[in-house]
Amino acid sequence: MTIEAHTGPLDIDAPRPISGFHLLLRTRPELVLAPTILVVLLLAWQYGVVWLDVPTYILPPPSDVVAALWKGLDAGIFARGGYWLHTGVTLWEVLLGFVIGSAAGLILGTIISQVRIIEATFSLYLVAIQSLPKIALAPIIVLWFGFGLTSKVVIICLLTFFPLLVNSMAGFRAVEPERIELMRAIGANPWQMFWKVRLPSALPYIFAGLDMAAVFAVVGAVVGEFVGAQRGLGVLILSMNASMDTAGTFSVFIILSLIGILLHGILRMVERRVLFWSGPGQGAHGSGS
Repeated sequence: MTIEAHTGPLDIDAPRPISGFHLLLRTRPELVLAPTILVVLLLAWQYGVVWLDVPTYILPPPSDVVAALWKGLDAGIFARGGYWLHTGVTLWEVLLGFVIGSAAGLILGTIISQVRIIEATFSLYLVAIQSLPKIALAPIIVLWFGFGLTSKVVIICLLTFFPLLVNSMAGFRAVEPERIELMRAIGANPWQMFWKVRLPSALPYIFAGLDMAAVFAVVGAVVGEFVGAQRGLGVLILSMNASMDTAGTFSVFIILSLIGILLHGILRMVERRVLFWSGPGQGAHGSGS
């Protein structure tokens, strides 16, 4: 048997293969860090409550919260004590109020930003209305519109209207004057300048406003249900607080958080499709609005 000696130079600087985990950690570290932080916080919460002997009616451990969440989801779809019926009611209020309020804010913000005399005339009134605490108006709105769906939608509309109004106006103001002058130089009419320059430049600001409005919509729905409602996650929270069911209350918080995350994810997906021409970090969350 003969052994051939390796006479070639050793390639010490040859790159080593990168494992899938290390590649993920380099390219998308948030996909590793975010779950890790969540697990650490849950473990600290679980064992911290036990070690410090905190009563469960003050702060239940995550295991009790998960058990309450499973119990609520395991109930029937139309069960009054279950989560499905109340989640459907709250989600419908959130979506309806979000669409109506955001559309109204976007339309009015677009009109005001395009017509200077309207902005100069109504800006003071808009500031005064925006300064009012919308949450404090909830009892009056329920008194005016009753305990049904309408009062919740009105509250959500008030909370989602101004983020779109303010952000759309800021977006249309942020258009570079050079681009407008260029469009005028090539003979573009106002309608063409709006669709080709003003609206695309304002879209990142508009999506930032939509993201804010989605969060406010969930808050508005719960506040409206606190003031007066027969169904909804806000009603469940009040009922659980009255019976000292803190674990159940925390489980409802999880559902509300999931609704917010769902709306945020849908908006981010639509944003990536609409703002396909924008580079990373230049979309709604990179506009600085």
